[in-house]
Amino acid sequence: MKVVEAASALPELVRDPVALEKLVPAWRELAAATGVAYFGTPDWVLSWWEHIGANGPGSPLVAVWRGASGEPEAVVPLLRTRQALHPRLPGGARCLTFLGSGAAAADHCGFAVEPRRADDVRAWFAAAARRHTLWLPNLDTATGMSYIPPGARLVERTACPTMPADPDRIGSARFRKDLRHYGRRLAAEGVRFRFAAPGAVDDKLFDVLLALHGQRQTAIGRATTFDVSRKPFHMALSGRAAPGRGPCAMVAEGPDGPVGVLYGFLWGDTFSYYQTGWDPSFARLSLGTVLVAETVAAVHAEGAAVFDFLRGAEEYKYRFGAVDRHDTTWLAGRGLSRLVLEGRSAAKSRQSRRAADRIVSER
Repeated sequence: MKVVEAASALPELVRDPVALEKLVPAWRELAAATGVAYFGTPDWVLSWWEHIGANGPGSPLVAVWRGASGEPEAVVPLLRTRQALHPRLPGGARCLTFLGSGAAAADHCGFAVEPRRADDVRAWFAAAARRHTLWLPNLDTATGMSYIPPGARLVERTACPTMPADPDRIGSARFRKDLRHYGRRLAAEGVRFRFAAPGAVDDKLFDVLLALHGQRQTAIGRATTFDVSRKPFHMALSGRAAPGRGPCAMVAEGPDGPVGVLYGFLWGDTFSYYQTGWDPSFARLSLGTVLVAETVAAVHAEGAAVFDFLRGAEEYKYRFGAVDRHDTTWLAGRGLSRLVLEGRSAAKSRQSRRAADRIVSER
């Protein structure tokens, strides 16, 4: 690696995919040391670019600050792209955004930055906001919000409930009693649970997850974008996995094969619950709820301390004892693109308020 004489306040801008791949080991180590969530690791960011982002409008722009020895001290992965204004409208508003966000739903977006580089990164973001529109989605409180440029506007605040990854601290005593009851009933019908650790989520298991997820969504009358088109991306994540890091799953096996899968990611001390699917005929036995409880126990045994439900304030998460943490989305910069994106955000907020008012009026 090239040795430089002194650490510069300005970053090296890396765009070449080969150079980005060479950066991965040191970037991953920096991400672990600075507390970045899985969605800010090179595993997620580069897999996303290869299998989702590269098919759309945009190009990666990764800002890297290096120390005197040449090792990265800060890595800021961004994407030059267009934010769509409506699914049926072509084009969109030009902006810089977090590389790895958008399609596939990244939460807790953040940047791997050593403390001594924080001021350099903040100054660079402030300068970028004078030249570009910045769309900064789902920022993590600790590793993303610190770099919001002056004058940025808060667009959205999203609940992401979390709880301890400890089976003895799940919900109330009554709730734990109910879980044991349904666990016994599932066992009586021949259902057993097994944990597929990082590296063990292969094509076959992912296909089972997709099929069961599709069944469940059809049963409740809900559309989904988690389908076969996402498979190459998730197989790339699995290909980058290692012990204690990457995609993993809890599988419920019935007498005739799998009847449920809960899928997520291990990284550091956290398991992030990403997606699930299960046979709707097992709803009477609360299979979905038991899957969560079994996963809590399994990732606890793997060393996880936090079970992260990710975005969404669904009621069942709080029955497990989860409490809210929040991601925030910000809009910064100037020019026509900012005005257009502000208009889109305002229209979305009005639509959400009308939907909430309609629900209240129908009660």
